[in-house]
Amino acid sequence: MSDRRLVGIDLGIASAHTVRILDEMGATIAKRKCWPTKESLAEIETEAVRGTAEGTVLEVVMEPTGPAWLPIAVFFSARGHRVFRVSSQKAADLRRFLSRHTKTNGIDADTLARLPLFDPAGLRPLVLPGAERATLDRRVRATDRLVQQGARHKRRIKDLMRQLMPMSPLTSDLGVADLAVLERYADPNALVKLGEKRLTSIIVKASHGHQGTERTRQWLEAARAALELYEGHRAVAFADLAAEVATEVRLLRAVQAELATHAAVREDAYGSVDPEGLARSLPGLATVGGPALVATMGDPRRFLRAKAFRSFTGLVPKASETGETDRKGQPMSKAGSSLLRTTMVRAADTARKFDPQLARIYYIQMTERGKDHLGALCVVAANLAERAWAVMERGTPYVICDTDGNPVSAEEAKAIIAEHFSVPPDVRTRRRSKKGGGKAPKNVLSGQSKPRTRGAGTRGILPPGASSALAS
Repeated sequence: MSDRRLVGIDLGIASAHTVRILDEMGATIAKRKCWPTKESLAEIETEAVRGTAEGTVLEVVMEPTGPAWLPIAVFFSARGHRVFRVSSQKAADLRRFLSRHTKTNGIDADTLARLPLFDPAGLRPLVLPGAERATLDRRVRATDRLVQQGARHKRRIKDLMRQLMPMSPLTSDLGVADLAVLERYADPNALVKLGEKRLTSIIVKASHGHQGTERTRQWLEAARAALELYEGHRAVAFADLAAEVATEVRLLRAVQAELATHAAVREDAYGSVDPEGLARSLPGLATVGGPALVATMGDPRRFLRAKAFRSFTGLVPKASETGETDRKGQPMSKAGSSLLRTTMVRAADTARKFDPQLARIYYIQMTERGKDHLGALCVVAANLAERAWAVMERGTPYVICDTDGNPVSAEEAKAIIAEHFSVPPDVRTRRRSKKGGGKAPKNVLSGQSKPRTRGAGTRGILPPGASSALAS
């Protein structure tokens, strides 16, 4: 009798979970329903190990369905079983193969149970984090969501103000002085009635003296222009729009207060997980990026090499080969965490300005490979991801080196970049999507030399086996 047992669980949010238990040959042993309670899950465990040798380890497979996966993972992991959390796309692809025209909870559970048979090499056991890593992960996610919510409130405030004052002075980020004005005086009538003296007093106090009469003039000019344009038309509900603006301002203040609280706890958790600040030693990864990298990467040893982590970020192009054909320019896979991918791309934009090796990659992508700014940044971000894995796996801080792998100071690095890897303005203009820039050739002209400084390699902090090849 085989001792291997495969358990597929199709998770329900407000309904019972559907369970299928298979043996190593794929034969169905039991069909069950369960709830996220200790008693119900223990019944599934008992049924799955019935007739097997003592100490049999179950292989439990499920999708990351909302928050429902965590109780299941905790229960079975605590009992020594192997838990696999597979992507919904992978499960859907196999379900479509096994049952093209029918989809039920039972079929979904059966499909999940069969994944270890169809793709054993593609499954990685789920490793639940310890207390400190779990805290860091939750706080990183919370702060990211709050930042996004704050950005939505800011966009809404600007949109409403463009209705109230078409010549709105809100052309950049919202400052504390702007919020102080908008919370009570978003109505152009109220703003004009307030007067220059009192409005200046509010702005000076809120901005701690950084803004004054000039900002007052901008607000009053915008308010007067709006009143002149609308001429009291009944379709423009000044008071109601101003009330909505005030609501958005209060919501924004609440989000910012919560963000500060979560950020403080995130900082403490990061100090416990990465006490040496290795992640923040990487260029471009500072207060926010460092904790985000550590939280999303987890234990770096779960990736066999740098390329594995690079694929995990989703910053690698898809592959399309057939016969003698190898299609280039494929879109990114975008697998893995979107938070990690966004963090790495944003960090790459800063890192290319401080690291000659990364600056060289960016330069080649822009001048020779026909990439626009974002496309070149994605290539830099993929290389930065490999270096991030090397730093965390080796436990040594990142060292900025020239293109020959020799450590350089910050001033020397900037000098190298300025001299050899500054993208010409005309090339940057032609790479933009805006009209009028013309088109640039995809490849460098024949005979044109490639700039190099002290060598052309990208050695430095990468360990043996870590790839430093440029992505096409």
